[in-house]
Amino acid sequence: MEIRIGIINTGRELSFDTGASADEVRTQVATALEQNASHVSFADVKGNSYIVPTANLAYIELGTEESRRVGFVA
Repeated sequence: MEIRIGIINTGRELSFDTGASADEVRTQVATALEQNASHVSFADVKGNSYIVPTANLAYIELGTEESRRVGFVA
């Protein structure tokens, strides 16, 4: 699933693919915001880690969990 994160006062967004489900990401972000955590961390499918300060989150866009089709569909 693709995640796109907008950060306040930054012209670019953070975009990466993760193996986590949309519900897991929603729960993780909601828990961090409710507990006033200073940051939320994510991991992508390649094993890279991303730490984003919760105070600077503008938005988080969750892509579909459906795999993309390759080729022609009849």
